[in-house]
Amino acid sequence: MLTSVQKEILQSLINLYRNSEGMSVKGEEIADIMNRNPGTIRNQMQSLRSLGLVKGVPGPRGGYKPTIKAYHTLNIQDTDKKSMVPIYKGGKLVKDISVAKIEFTSIPHPGECEAAIKAVGNIKILDLGDKIRVGPTPVNKLVVDGVVVGRDDMDNILLLDTTGIRSIPKRKVMEVATPNPITLDGLTTIRDAARVLSTKGIEGAPVMDDGEIMGMVTLSDISKALAESREDMKVVDIMTKNAITVSEDVVIADAIEIMNKNQIGRLIVVDKPGNVIGIVTRTDLLDKIAGLK
Repeated sequence: MLTSVQKEILQSLINLYRNSEGMSVKGEEIADIMNRNPGTIRNQMQSLRSLGLVKGVPGPRGGYKPTIKAYHTLNIQDTDKKSMVPIYKGGKLVKDISVAKIEFTSIPHPGECEAAIKAVGNIKILDLGDKIRVGPTPVNKLVVDGVVVGRDDMDNILLLDTTGIRSIPKRKVMEVATPNPITLDGLTTIRDAARVLSTKGIEGAPVMDDGEIMGMVTLSDISKALAESREDMKVVDIMTKNAITVSEDVVIADAIEIMNKNQIGRLIVVDKPGNVIGIVTRTDLLDKIAGLK
């Protein structure tokens, strides 16, 4: 049976390792996020190694890695990032946290239902009273809205007072996308691009050249350039190249996963020949899930 300190150390190791791209985690890193003495961490690691929960990696780049047994002990699935279930706060993706398990305490009365969310990542950045959205889940595309009413840092569990439980409608992105979107020429100046986006009230636009998609430029890109006094530069100089496109028949759930995987807020929708026919934002998709569209 693990002590509370050992469980917290193991949970912290798994949280850090998930974002380490396969690199081992140093004891000092665990000590920092737990606000404990590194010597205490090293002593406990010896016990965790003897239990087969932690693997030590020698050398200057060494440290610790969790074993498969560690995930099972804490009831966490050792999943890859492609199948991670996201958490949103205020409509924005919360980075470095995902959901490993959702358990409902009372399904018959959804209005009074509580959900225990087993998370992977640092849940301390979420406070009691925060309104969050969990999902979609990989298989049934479930989305859970709720208010954080409890937080167990040792077991990494959030307790939600749910305000809504629904499955994402199996609709196509083009049903919520903005058709015939405004596009920009790559040689347009940043000043002119800012004027176009502001006048049209949009946050971003595809950059085109002779019918070909060159990239995507956003108000954020433009604001940064203007702050650096680069208003006479061209859109092509500040755009994000290799803009992500999706087919018009992609479903909403898959579009959300593509956004999460690429950490972007909008997708260009194309038809079968590859022509730009629409643009869809994260807000469009979340509004659809919430029944606002």
